[in-house]
Amino acid sequence: MTNNDKLKLAQNIAVISGIFCSVVALLLLLNYWQFAKNDPIESQALEVLVERLREDPNNDGLKTEIRQYDLLARKAYFNSQWQVKTGAFLLLFGAIVLALALRVYYALKDKIEEPDKVLENEIASRILAQKGIIIVGAVVFILAFAASFATVNYLDKYDWETASAEVISEPVDEGIEVIDVGQTRAEPVPAEQAAVETAGTEIQEQIADAGTKEVLEEPVPSAAPVALTLEQIRNNHNSFRGPLGQGIVYHKNIPTEWDGASGTNILWKSSIPKRGYNSPVIWGDKVFIAGADNQSREVYCYNRNNGNLLWTGKADNITGSPASPPRVTEDTGLSAPTVTTDGQRVFAIFATGDVIAFDMNGNRVWAKNLGVPDNHYGHSSSLITWGNKLLVQYDTNRSAKLIALNVATGETVWETNRDAKISWASPVLAQVDGKFQVVLTADPIVAGYDVQTGKELWSVECMMGEVGPSVAYSDGVVYAANEYATMVAIDIKTQEILWDDDMFLPEAASPLAHNGLLIVATSYGVMVCYDAKTGEEYWEHDVGRTLYSSPMYADGKLFMMDNDGVMRIYEFGKEMKLIAENELGEHAGTTPAFANGRIYIRGEEFLYCIGN
Repeated sequence: MTNNDKLKLAQNIAVISGIFCSVVALLLLLNYWQFAKNDPIESQALEVLVERLREDPNNDGLKTEIRQYDLLARKAYFNSQWQVKTGAFLLLFGAIVLALALRVYYALKDKIEEPDKVLENEIASRILAQKGIIIVGAVVFILAFAASFATVNYLDKYDWETASAEVISEPVDEGIEVIDVGQTRAEPVPAEQAAVETAGTEIQEQIADAGTKEVLEEPVPSAAPVALTLEQIRNNHNSFRGPLGQGIVYHKNIPTEWDGASGTNILWKSSIPKRGYNSPVIWGDKVFIAGADNQSREVYCYNRNNGNLLWTGKADNITGSPASPPRVTEDTGLSAPTVTTDGQRVFAIFATGDVIAFDMNGNRVWAKNLGVPDNHYGHSSSLITWGNKLLVQYDTNRSAKLIALNVATGETVWETNRDAKISWASPVLAQVDGKFQVVLTADPIVAGYDVQTGKELWSVECMMGEVGPSVAYSDGVVYAANEYATMVAIDIKTQEILWDDDMFLPEAASPLAHNGLLIVATSYGVMVCYDAKTGEEYWEHDVGRTLYSSPMYADGKLFMMDNDGVMRIYEFGKEMKLIAENELGEHAGTTPAFANGRIYIRGEEFLYCIGN
C-alpha cells in the first residue's frame, strides 16, 4: 500500500469516526435533555393511582396495578440508563479512533508534501481550521460525555415504599415477573379483573411512551405452599425418574405388552405441539410435558385419562430473557429439562435460563430468568422440588451453583456456589438419617447439599468429562458414572469409594440402584447388572440400539426404552430374563412415567398412554 493509499484510508476512517461521534454525542445530549425534563418515576399517572388507593386502601386490584406500573417504570428507566452508559463508552471509543486517524493522516501528508511547496498562508489556514475543528469537537464531546454521567439517577431519590407505605405493605421484587398470560387461562376472565384492566389503560399508554410495552394483568395469587410428603410423591410421578429422582416407581399392575403400529394396549396418543427431550410428569389426573423452538417455549397439561390437551402455558414476557434463544445442538434442543410439580404448581426451565411456575389450571404464578446458561450443547438439568423449594442445578461454563427458589414466589431462598465444571446431570434427593439432601454430579465432584440451607455436606472428587447421567442412590450409597471416566460407589457417611469400575459406562442414561442391584445402560446399547455392594457383574445384554433413556424399576420389573422406541422389560434380578420387547412406532429417547396400571411415554411427535 502506497503512502497515498494510506492517506486515503486514514482520511476515510477519520470521516466515519467523526460522523459516528457526532451522532452519538447528539443522541446523548438529547437523552440528557429528556431526562432533565421528565422524571421517569414520579409520573402523574402514578400519583393519580396512589391517590386513588389512599381513598380506597382495600382495593387489591389497584394495589396490583400500582406495583406493576412501578415495575415497568423501573424497567424503562434501567433501559435508558444502559443506553446512556453504553453511549458514553461508544463516544469515547469513537473519539480515540478519530484522534488516531487524524494523527496518521497529517503525519502521512507531511511526508508526501514538500515543505517548500506549501505556502505559508496555506499552512496558517490549515492550522486555524484544525484548531477550530478540535475546539468544536472537544466542546461537543465534553458536553455529551458529561451529560451521560450527569443524568439524574431518579431511583436514588425515589422511595417506592415511602410513597405508598400508607396503603401498601409489601415491596416489589424487581427480579420476579408476576404477569399472568390471559390466553393460558382455563377459565373466563372475571368481571372484576376486566374492570382493573380497563382502569389500567392509562398506565399502559404511559409505559408505551417510555419505550416499554407490556400487557398488565392481575397476577394469580399464589396458594400458600404445603410441604410434600413421601406418600404423596410415591402416589404420583412428580419429577424426572419419578419420586425423588431415583428411578423407583411404587405403582402396581404396570402393563408389559403393547404395540404402537396395531394400537394394541395404546389407550390414547396425543400430538405434542413443540419438540422437546423432556419426560412426562404426573400428578393426579394430569400429565405435564414441555416443548420449545426458536419462536416460543411452552408447558403442556394433558388429561391423564383421555389425552385431551387441557391447557398450554407460554413462557414469555420474562424479565432478562434473551431476545433470541441460545445456540444448542439438535439432540438437546431448547427444552431438554423435565418439569416438576408439587401438586399445587408445575415448574419448568428452558435453555434460555427462563424458569416459570403455573398453577394446576394453567395460570402463571411467577417467572424469572437465571441468566442464559453458557452450555455448548444446551441446558438439560431437570428440576426437582422438596420442602417448598424448587431445586435448580445450574452448572455452566461460567459458574456452577445449586439454587433453591421459593415455590410460591420464585424468590431465591439460598444459592450455593460449587467447585465444579459444566454438567448436564439432574439433582437427586436422598434421605440420610431422616434428613433430605440433594446429590449432584459434575466434573470433578459428586457432592451432597442440605435441602434446608444449601450447605455442602460432603464432596468426593472422582468424576471427569462432560457429565450427563445423574446419580443413583440406595441404602446410604451414591452411584455416579460417566462415559470415558469411571463408575464409583460412594458411602455418603464416610465419603469412602467402596468400589469403582470402568468397563461399562453411560453417556446419558442415569444408573438405577434398588434392592442390592445396580443397572447401567450404555449409549452403544449394552444393559449391565451389578451387585450394588461389591461391583460384581451379574449379567449384560447387548440390545444393539442407542440407549439415552434411563432405566426404571416398577412393579418388580426393569423397564428400558431405546432411542428407536422399543421398550424392553426384564425381571429385576441377578439373572438376565427378558420378559417382552414392545415397539412404540416412533423414535423415543425419553424416560417413561408411570401411574396405576399405565405407562406414559413421550415420542418425537406424540404422547402415549399405555394400559391393558
